[in-house]
Amino acid sequence: MGLSRSGICDSVDSMKSFSRHLVEKLFALLILAALACAFVADIASAREEAVMLPQPPLPLAPGAKVIPLWKPGSPTLENNVYQKEAVNYYKTNAEYIQRVTNINNPSIELHLAPADKANGTAIIIAPGGGNKELWVGPEGVEVAQWLNSIGTSAFVLRYRLQPYRSAVDALADTQRAVRLVRANAKDWGVDPKKIGVMGFSAGGEQAARVALHFDAGDPHATDAAGKVSDRPDFVVLVYAGWREMDLSTVPRDAPPAFLTCAGLDDASHARQTVDFYHAWFEAKIPVELHIYGHGGHGGSISPRKGIPFGTWKDRFVDWAADLGVMRK
Repeated sequence: MGLSRSGICDSVDSMKSFSRHLVEKLFALLILAALACAFVADIASAREEAVMLPQPPLPLAPGAKVIPLWKPGSPTLENNVYQKEAVNYYKTNAEYIQRVTNINNPSIELHLAPADKANGTAIIIAPGGGNKELWVGPEGVEVAQWLNSIGTSAFVLRYRLQPYRSAVDALADTQRAVRLVRANAKDWGVDPKKIGVMGFSAGGEQAARVALHFDAGDPHATDAAGKVSDRPDFVVLVYAGWREMDLSTVPRDAPPAFLTCAGLDDASHARQTVDFYHAWFEAKIPVELHIYGHGGHGGSISPRKGIPFGTWKDRFVDWAADLGVMRK
């Protein structure tokens, strides 16, 4: 039995209506799916942004002020992943940090000299640790406290470690630290012409490199620190060491240097210290060298049970006073 013409038309209309509703539902589902994807993308973007925000370094000493060297988004940190630093505290004093690793947000910590003692000298302290960690306690805060006691303001530097490059990334951090201190000299009560860098072990590499590589600043820089020189006014290398360093060309205006190390029981560092001395001596840059009979590697400013190497910091003060950058 065949369908009438009107029946066929009704069937076609029904199919059209069904198709239209199906298309509308599919379109609605597509919109919902797109909104869901956008929502998930927003969450992922927010999480990624949160991961990429700089993690503020913890104070090494209770209440100390920490200032990151670079602003978020700085080209210097373009390949950086902002993760928290890993810290170890002193076993005998849980309020003070002894060692730091995983430095992705390099910084300086301010230890300004008491106003009644301040002599205007500032020293940026670069702790050692083989470019794998920083002994910021014994070669940082403890040194800063001693410097404060003799009227010198101190700034403990946390420079980037491996897998970052000591001759590139860590050096950029050290140079930036000098610029920051100089740019803020008035606010921090220091003389912009009496800013030194004191480096221990691998930190001594940074003191050596910043003494070799510096400039007058960029007058077109977007911030005050970028406009001033990163040349230190003096450097101090304490049992310093490096894998390789070109000492064949010393700038004519390289800063004066004070060098110290133990002898035969820290032979590799002693040799490199002597190499640095010869480079400075041949360039006719003021330099003083103290290689002690024994004392081993490390030890910072400790008295070392009374051996001569335990007095190196007194020899440094004599030298700095003679140089005119510090009152004895």
